[in-house]
Amino acid sequence: MARFKTTILLGLLTGLFLWVGGAIGGQGGATVALLLAGAMNIVTYWFSDRIALRAHGAREVSPEEAPQLHAMVAELARRADLPKPRVYLVDDPSPNAFATGRNPQHGAVAVTTGLLEILDESELRGVLAHELAHIKNRDTLISTVAATIAGAISYLAQMLFFFGGGSRDEEESSANLGGLGLLIVSPILALLLQMAISRSREFRADESGARWTGSGEPLARALLKLEQVARQVPTEQGSPAYASLYIIHPFAGGLGNLLSTHPSTEARVARLRSLQLADSPSS
Repeated sequence: MARFKTTILLGLLTGLFLWVGGAIGGQGGATVALLLAGAMNIVTYWFSDRIALRAHGAREVSPEEAPQLHAMVAELARRADLPKPRVYLVDDPSPNAFATGRNPQHGAVAVTTGLLEILDESELRGVLAHELAHIKNRDTLISTVAATIAGAISYLAQMLFFFGGGSRDEEESSANLGGLGLLIVSPILALLLQMAISRSREFRADESGARWTGSGEPLARALLKLEQVARQVPTEQGSPAYASLYIIHPFAGGLGNLLSTHPSTEARVARLRSLQLADSPSS
């Protein structure tokens, strides 16, 4: 059921992409948008990890450079019955983390320098377990595809506004007005579809991560810390289109919180603290 729902939502995102393409260039524009959508999905499937990591300036670190981080990832991967993901570091004072990869065999987990500075060991394990849960549940590919399409929709909407959809002079005013409306509406629709894809997956990853570490409390504390500091130090890396990849919304403030791809931190913490788990981590 969850896979069917996700397929429908990704189909709607692609349909929105085609609609914007048609508004720019009519039937020819829709055809070009269809070809672009197909090419984007193929490229994103094979290179989703590289796309996300490069967009955020992530650098792979070796076990010698980050022994504690690698040890935690290896331990949690064993508990989750996963191949050990590659480990990346993002030079960003805003505390956050994300996972990527088209499948568990190509998984990667990235953390920011800001996250390593503010979390204790148990909280860091909770965050890493959450990210490995996204890899285990195969959320990472879906999130990256959705982010790529959403970013392309925003770009096409801006093209329509600035170039007027190629309309003639007598139609230029109304075309620009329509372009302005589409510029406003289409990215919001894309974001709403991303929200529908992402929010339930965050709850599921929270729960899976908590079960692998034996308690929801460390992750709950980590989420509260991350949100508090992220409000003061929003990220300067990546694009808002990739916000759904992070463990918390990285562009805090204003509409960033209202139209967040994540459930509220309060709701996530409440769920984590209500979980009835064993005292020791499950194997």
